[in-house]
Amino acid sequence: MTATSGADRKLVVHAREQAADGVVALDLRDPDGAELPAWTPGAHIDLVLAGDLVRQYSLCGDPADRATWRIAVLREPDGRGGSAYVHDALHPGTVVLARGPRNHFPLQPAPRYLFIAGGIGITPILPMVAAAAGAQWKLVYGGRTAASMAFARELRAAHGDRVILRPQDEHGLLDLDALLAEEPPGTLVYCCGPAPLLDAVEQRCAGRPLHMERFTPKDAGDPVRTESFEVELAATGLTCTVPPERSILEVVEEAGVQILSSCREGTCGTCETAVLAGTVDHRDSLLTPGERAANDTMFICVSRAACPKLVLDL
Repeated sequence: MTATSGADRKLVVHAREQAADGVVALDLRDPDGAELPAWTPGAHIDLVLAGDLVRQYSLCGDPADRATWRIAVLREPDGRGGSAYVHDALHPGTVVLARGPRNHFPLQPAPRYLFIAGGIGITPILPMVAAAAGAQWKLVYGGRTAASMAFARELRAAHGDRVILRPQDEHGLLDLDALLAEEPPGTLVYCCGPAPLLDAVEQRCAGRPLHMERFTPKDAGDPVRTESFEVELAATGLTCTVPPERSILEVVEEAGVQILSSCREGTCGTCETAVLAGTVDHRDSLLTPGERAANDTMFICVSRAACPKLVLDL
């Protein structure tokens, strides 16, 4: 996992286009023309939209273009306001604050990939297929309708039959069993999209190498411990008690320790914190099973202690 400074950066909307029904693509640049920080496929940025409204959007442009960050945003009528703000308020010339980039969905080296995208989940996959040029790969991209599938035409034009488009109103739901049956066991699967698609892929990929990015948190079930626990902050010397109804992040902030955070639901990775001692009850939607087993990092907005005391590098 990689991250950069969480400092706010002023960006200006350089260009805006309608990428599909309900989807706008924005090109963001430094107002003074300065280079933007480098990023790798799978990275996202935070946009500070208004007040405490912060949302994460995958970078979907060309990593070699250091002048521009490109994002694409689906308007969600039943969302919490972020997508509506982007669609209604961000136009060429508008200044917006950004943080990042961060990458908790990096493209790992492999001889063969299967990319599965659902709807706006195509955004982190776009730079991945370009970066996978030297490998064998296939992209299966589903959406509600052909008109709602952003960048579909460009993908087919650039990559031909490697890109399989499956609008639901024409083909029904993706036939995941058939898709996965065609792939040899060592194929590395990357998937991004709505929760039902991710859950279905996860169920079918037991034993397969799988990387997913979730836009909404996965149900973590009941916590390992239902009682309070202690958190020692190694760098500050503080020890705090975390009750069952509060997060580590809330308690640490109340103690006066400044922590960079954003989603507060275990999906963005902003509050990642090193674990020096103790066992973690991982409740995020980011870490792989291997990363959880390493027990050396956690996301303190949702994850908790599976023991009486944690020692954190804070």
